[in-house]
Order: sequence, then C-alpha cells, then structure tokens
Amino acid sequence: MVERPVRGQFLQRFFKAIAQVDLSEAVSLDLWDQVLQRRAELSEHLGTPMSLKTAIVDVLASTNFLRVPVLMEYEELKKLQVNAATDALTGLYNRRLFEEYFTKELNRAKRYGQHLALVLMDLHKFKEVNDRYGHLQGDQALQMAAATLRKTLRTSDYAFRIGGDEFALLLLQADPEQAATLSRRLRGNYENSIQPLKLEVPLALDYGVANFPEDGDTKEALVQSADARLYALKNSSRGPAPRVIPIETPAVREAAAPSAPPAPLAGIAAATAAAAAAAAAVRATGAERRKWERVTLVGTRAYAVLTDAGDKTARVLDLSYGGVALEFARNEDAPSSFNAVLHVPILPPVRVSLRKTYTQPENGPGVRIGCAFVS
Repeated sequence: MVERPVRGQFLQRFFKAIAQVDLSEAVSLDLWDQVLQRRAELSEHLGTPMSLKTAIVDVLASTNFLRVPVLMEYEELKKLQVNAATDALTGLYNRRLFEEYFTKELNRAKRYGQHLALVLMDLHKFKEVNDRYGHLQGDQALQMAAATLRKTLRTSDYAFRIGGDEFALLLLQADPEQAATLSRRLRGNYENSIQPLKLEVPLALDYGVANFPEDGDTKEALVQSADARLYALKNSSRGPAPRVIPIETPAVREAAAPSAPPAPLAGIAAATAAAAAAAAAVRATGAERRKWERVTLVGTRAYAVLTDAGDKTARVLDLSYGGVALEFARNEDAPSSFNAVLHVPILPPVRVSLRKTYTQPENGPGVRIGCAFVS
C-alpha cells in the first residue's frame, strides 16, 4: 500500500493524467476521499456495488474538473504510481520514500526489538568525473552504482537515491557485523563494475554505517552517526590526514609530568586519534605491562573486526592509551600480530595494528587477550 505522502503525489499525477487538471497534493487527497465516499453513497442508494470509475466521473463532473477525460490502461496507472516513489535516472526509491520507510522501519525495529542498519553512501570524486568526462558519463556511473545495489542487497533491504550522488540503504534485521560486511562487499562490487569505463579518476563508493540500537534510537542520531563514519572513511582511506584537534598524548604527558595519569575519556580519544604516538611511547619505555588507566567497554557492544582474518570479530572489553583488550573464544583465534577495525559507540570506526601481549581466562567461556597498539 502506498504511504500517505507518496499517495498524495501519485493522486496528483493520476488526476492530471485523466482530467488534465493541475491540483495540489492536498486537493488531490481530498478529492480522492470524495470519490470513495461517493462510491459508497451510490452503492447504498442503488443497492448494488458501484464501480470506482463511475464515482470518479461523478465527482470530477460535479467539481468542474472533468474537462478532457482520458481513458487509462491499468499499466499506465501502475506506471504513475511507480514514478511517484522512484528516482527517474536510477530507478531506486527516492528521498521522499526514504524518509517514510526510515520512520516505519525504525518504529518496527523498536517494537520487536530487532536490529536495523542505516548506510549512507556517496561517490568519491563524482564531481571530477562530471567535469572531466561529462554528465552522460556521470549519469552512467550513478546508474552502475544503482545496479550494484540491486544486485548485492538482500530482497528484504531497501535502496534509495537521496541526492545527486548520495544513496541510503535500510538493512532490516542486520546487526553491525552483517551491515559492515555488506557495505564492504558493495564497495568492492562497484569497483569491479566500473573497471570497463577505464576512468582515470579514482571513483569509489564510500559508506558510513549506523546501527540501531547500538548508535541511537532516533532517525537524527542514526543519520548523524552514519554521516560521521562516511567522512571518517573518506579521511582515513585517501588523501591527506584529517585535521585532528591536538590531544595531549602519553609521550607528551610523561615528558612534562611522569606521575600524572590520563583521564579515562581522554584515553579513548588519544588511543584512536593518536594510536601511533601511543605505540611509540610503549616502544620507548620497553614496557608491556598496563601503563595507563583502562576504560571498560563491557556492556557497550563495542567490537573489533579482524580485517586480515576473514573479517572475524571479537568483543572489546576495555581500551587505554597503550592498547585494547579483546575477548576471543580461544587463544588460538588471535594471531600474534594483526590488523583490526575498532567499533566503539562514542567514536567512528578506527583502523589499528595490534600485537598480542598477554592471555588470561575470563569468568565465562571466552579468553581475554591483551593487545598493544603498534605502527
């Protein structure tokens, strides 16, 4: 069933097609209500079901809107309905439907306690493609992105074009790991699909993922989180390093006041924004024992994705300037050195290189493995 705002747009086009009149969406909705009411009245008065066509003609004639009546085939009627909800260039759902479906699916996820992932995507260097190769090539790049989305997404997911080169996905019942894996697959598939274009511009499909309930329970919070991660990916994967507000690192603090311990929240910020500085401080002292106050992340659903181990995941137990503690099922599951992406609720995902420093059993079935940041 078409949602009400999109229904208004559809009815506006419907009455334009059959009666050649330009009506507002509000008037179109009101006129349609009159048609339904008139059909009920005529059916009751005549004692037999009345056709919708008869009621439409009666209402339009009584309101002086029936000027140039046009008979429509059913397929033309369906085409009007589709056009009201889709983007003409890509065939994806439009921004209007995105706003409606996002609200509906978020409410559904809250009601049934299910996961929901929002993915915001755009085409890196898209303007450069337009400027260098022309808008026809740019349109083709957009259409290939839409085709990639349709081929890769599950049948339960939704894809929308919400701006010039901007797309949004709603991944139903997808947890953070599933959403991240699918987003990476989309990016890789798009890279493969555009190779025949032989572009000299590094066109790519960038993305940012936000998850309900981990990253918030409102549309605004999820959009803000996904948008921040989209730009974190852009800044971390290419071009000059993003500007970072200066943070007092462990090495600087030790030089000034060796006995002053860092604050917990500052420890998280420095461990992510200045992981290299923290690693240098560890190597300079030669210490592998815990040197800075740890910040526990138990209960926050923080996790790490081992990018060079088949996207294996581990729970993040705590974080400090010097490193991170992860929970694995077995000690053998963690290599001696590995790369990972840390997903911590208050921060965008950050790529780190880790070296295993100690192992100890947990109270539960897992094992705690301490890892130090390395360059």
